[in-house]
Amino acid sequence: MISLNANMPDGQLQELKDGDMVTHKTSELFANKKVVMFAVPGAFTPTCSETHLPGYVVLADELKAKGVDAIVCVAVNDAFVMSSWGKAQNAENIMMLADGDGSYTKALGLEMDTAAFGGLRSQRYAMVIDNGVVTTLNVEQPQKFEVSNAESILKAL
Repeated sequence: MISLNANMPDGQLQELKDGDMVTHKTSELFANKKVVMFAVPGAFTPTCSETHLPGYVVLADELKAKGVDAIVCVAVNDAFVMSSWGKAQNAENIMMLADGDGSYTKALGLEMDTAAFGGLRSQRYAMVIDNGVVTTLNVEQPQKFEVSNAESILKAL
């Protein structure tokens, strides 16, 4: 699993933006920026839709006031699902990025197998990345939502 003070691995994440598929290289996404990145097990799932993403939507301005350049939500879903979920959640201020095949989640060592529920998914986590280096890493215990919420990350900044 990725650790504090580690460099983020190279990879790619997709975003559906204005009807076009955009592939983001993580080396460029994190370069010379402070980024809050959080991951959810799945778009449109209960905790993810009721509290996790909405918390970041509500606190986006406060996070940016603390020097955050971008807020990124990642899930092992496709870019079409992530875009639709972002629209449904009024997440205009959040980059809704897809890790469709889970390869970036695996590179981070934060994957989990949910078996018949959904197969390979991401663990629930949040991190602060400063110029490609992990400065805060909050990984949830299974079935918990205590340390990856927007309030916890805001306090860590």
